[in-house]
Amino acid sequence: MAYAITQTCCNDASCVAVCPVNCIHPTPDEPDFGTTEMLYVDPRACIDCGACADACPVDAIFPVDALSAAMEPYARINAEHYADRDVVAEAADPSPNFHRWAPPVFDRTIPGDLEPLDVAVVGTGPAGMYAVEDLLLHTNARVTLIDRLPVAGGLVRYGVAPDHPSTKKIGDVFARFHTHPRLRLRLGVEVGRDVTADELAARHDAVVYAVGAAAARPLGIPGEGLPGSLAATTVVAWYNGHPDVPADAVDPSAERVVLVGTGNVALDVARILTADPATLEGTAIAPGALARLRSGKVREVVLLARRGPDVAAYTRPELLALLGRDDLDVVVDAHDPRTAAAIDAAAPTGKAGLLRGAAREAVDWSAPPPRGTRRIVLRFHSAPLEVVGDAEVRGLRVTGPDGDVEIAAGRVVRAVGYRGTPLPGLPFDEVTGTVPHTGGRVAGRTGAYVVGWAKRGPSGGIGANRADAAETVGTLLADVAAGRLPVRTRRPPPLTALASRLRRKG
Repeated sequence: MAYAITQTCCNDASCVAVCPVNCIHPTPDEPDFGTTEMLYVDPRACIDCGACADACPVDAIFPVDALSAAMEPYARINAEHYADRDVVAEAADPSPNFHRWAPPVFDRTIPGDLEPLDVAVVGTGPAGMYAVEDLLLHTNARVTLIDRLPVAGGLVRYGVAPDHPSTKKIGDVFARFHTHPRLRLRLGVEVGRDVTADELAARHDAVVYAVGAAAARPLGIPGEGLPGSLAATTVVAWYNGHPDVPADAVDPSAERVVLVGTGNVALDVARILTADPATLEGTAIAPGALARLRSGKVREVVLLARRGPDVAAYTRPELLALLGRDDLDVVVDAHDPRTAAAIDAAAPTGKAGLLRGAAREAVDWSAPPPRGTRRIVLRFHSAPLEVVGDAEVRGLRVTGPDGDVEIAAGRVVRAVGYRGTPLPGLPFDEVTGTVPHTGGRVAGRTGAYVVGWAKRGPSGGIGANRADAAETVGTLLADVAAGRLPVRTRRPPPLTALASRLRRKG
């Protein structure tokens, strides 16, 4: 019986490396790696050895015959990825080895007499930790890992929803490097407040910035600044206990909440706001947020999408997880005939096709949500026009096929993406919200490098940062080998003012 990859796939390709028959794709050297929703097991080639399940850092891989009813669609999703592809035929010479071994590639040149590098990595999220892993396992570098927050983890700790404990497990994989003998962990140290970029550069041979993209994109519509209108980034930080966000930052006292956007973050927020608080007990949810949800009144969350269900921003695994909940109704707003047409015409496991079993309803948005149930309503082909209200949010005016419609709501949450913010001492592209770079090498700053969302923008999940970090570390090492990065032959005195400040902060 074959194995199947399921919802919590993090795309970091740990499973690919251990598969003896090359049945997991896309692999890191294939063009679609990093762009697919998840990785897939070919059931025709799988030999049921379980190596992939053992290697998976987020417990996403299971035997097909062990899948629960809610997870059964993943058997089809994995198989359908290979419906029009003959992987065996693509192998140049599949025997005598089962695995299609590629020719060895040596894409890094490291001088044999290289002195140990002193490298600072700023940011303890996935991008920073993949860079740390690469440096510690593949070089003799000494790493100083810095984060402005008092707890390490970045988006794994403060961005993954508390009801996704398997996804959070990858944080344990990263945390094992915190005690590596060549790593010093300095928490509560903020670049621009406690130390400057110039001071870090003077102290280290290289500095890798993995500072993410924490700001929320605005909607750019009237009324967006009203009380009761907030960013999904605030809600996510609130229920994850981010130290920058107080326990009273989100008030779940409204019966209806409108979420503008249909990405995975929007689904996370909708799921948490409509969850029975009892089901969140024992998870990593912040105690203050759980207390407020217990007294909250949210019965309905509306997800608003400009486009149709076939091109919604969420991934199929996240939608399947939502549809599999038995304590929640998922309803499709039938206001636009294009929505029903797309659902009925779609393949059963396509984004639109998965909604075929969901209820369809022409919702009266002037009325309160129905009592006795919690539900999420998906409204496609509708764009936000104005957050309506005087002293606080009263609703959201949106487009419809027969004219504008006002959705009565006590809260409006924008979930239309993240954006990077400038870091003192580094260049910044205001258009893209990223740090200008070439292969991870920061423009105009010798010895400075960037990785993750600050490098490529807010795209890709946790595992996408592995290849991203490998490119940046490769660029760093190439600069050392080419003499573009001066390397000290001995470490500077440890009791400098900077070292003392970092030690006190650590």
